[in-house]
Amino acid sequence: MMLSRRGFLAASAAAVLVPAYGERARAAPLPREADIVVIGAGAAGIAAARRIIAAGRKVIMIDAAPQLGGRCQTDLSSFDVPYDRGAAWLHNPESNALVKLARGAGLDVASAPPGQKLRIGRRNARPSESENLLVTLVRASRALDEAARKADIACAAALPRDLGDWTSTVEFLLGPYASGKDLKDLSALDQYRAQDRMAMVACRPGVGALLGKLGEGLPVALSTPAQRIVWSNRDVAVETPAGRISARAAIITVSSNVLGSGAIKFAPELPKRHLDAAAKLSLGSYDRIALQLAGNRLGLAKDEIVIERSSDARTGFLFANIGGSSLCTVDVAGAFGRELAQQGEAAMIDFAKEWLGKLFGSEAVAGVKHASATRWNANPLVLGAMSAAQPGGQSSRRVLAEPLGNLFLAGEATHETLWGTVEGAWDSGERAADAALKRLGGAKSSEPEQPPARKKPVKRRPPPEPRPSSSDFWPGSR
Repeated sequence: MMLSRRGFLAASAAAVLVPAYGERARAAPLPREADIVVIGAGAAGIAAARRIIAAGRKVIMIDAAPQLGGRCQTDLSSFDVPYDRGAAWLHNPESNALVKLARGAGLDVASAPPGQKLRIGRRNARPSESENLLVTLVRASRALDEAARKADIACAAALPRDLGDWTSTVEFLLGPYASGKDLKDLSALDQYRAQDRMAMVACRPGVGALLGKLGEGLPVALSTPAQRIVWSNRDVAVETPAGRISARAAIITVSSNVLGSGAIKFAPELPKRHLDAAAKLSLGSYDRIALQLAGNRLGLAKDEIVIERSSDARTGFLFANIGGSSLCTVDVAGAFGRELAQQGEAAMIDFAKEWLGKLFGSEAVAGVKHASATRWNANPLVLGAMSAAQPGGQSSRRVLAEPLGNLFLAGEATHETLWGTVEGAWDSGERAADAALKRLGGAKSSEPEQPPARKKPVKRRPPPEPRPSSSDFWPGSR
């Protein structure tokens, strides 16, 4: 069994101050008219803009941030290797259009590590202990699936009560790590209907770098927030600090939290049905603490993953020696991660050192050369990490994707099976572009390039009886 649940992080408000791929891009002069205006220059927005251009239609993409990428940001200068402050993994490479595009652009794509270490206090787990965790995860996942077939209840209500010493570890892996929220706040049906993310790859230059590459040459106005959108069944007007853009349609790719925050005004106002859907798909909390150590003080291999048998929610997920460097990241999530991030970057770094010291000894973190932490909840342009449906809220994904006149909503929150992933956001952007183009009458000068054939969504199935090994419980979707 591979515990391959979601991944779609975001970066802190401070991220815009860190040199990242795409910041060198210069905003284009703002056109006053376009066939379609795309709001948001992340994965969904870039996918939509490319699709519209391929159809021979005029598009302008705007974003309030000073760089492309949205919740995918690669820091190129803080450490000695590229560091993804947001999304770090791509899934299912055989069917993932982004993997094919990365390879076509000459970017190095590497398979994720096949497994990870489990720590119990200051020692590595014995094989029998790792197998015990795997079996416990299988049992917990089956319980969630069985409950989801009956009703859309909270995952916490379906979790077996006799998980013993593995309770906190299982709760972290199935809840905060997977979706940025604790199990009590997660829809069991949303988890059940999510497409498997079994095979994963890393883009070595960074996922943010990949999106920057795919966004090269697109007509984009950066540092240009949409302030007010006037919409109807005929046309759309987007008001920005740089002026007003008139278009026949608009594709909106902002996060569900930003959509519901009122940061963008709509005239007429968005229907309550869509606002309620956005609220039920609010973003979880997921942040990354990066530590540049002096040498390999943890004694781990290149790209090694470490989790612990935790006794409470104060735990993390370690990705060590990234790309063969001495950079290590500790991911924190859920209610604990949110509370920690609210205390500030210094408190987050202190926790990472304390946590690593508990697992590897205080001498292991004595030589931290440089440290950094994301705080995505504090970023007003995102307000969180990935969308996570609340109990009873799974159907809200389809509602959020419903067109409104000449408005089309996109982004990972609108994808019913690949929510929380870069490829889910990308696919939603292409889908919204196709719908907008159809509304406008299709391609203008030539037929658009055909997208890769979309396979029927794959539901998670109850896993077979496991024959576990210590490397079988990879929980990496980040």
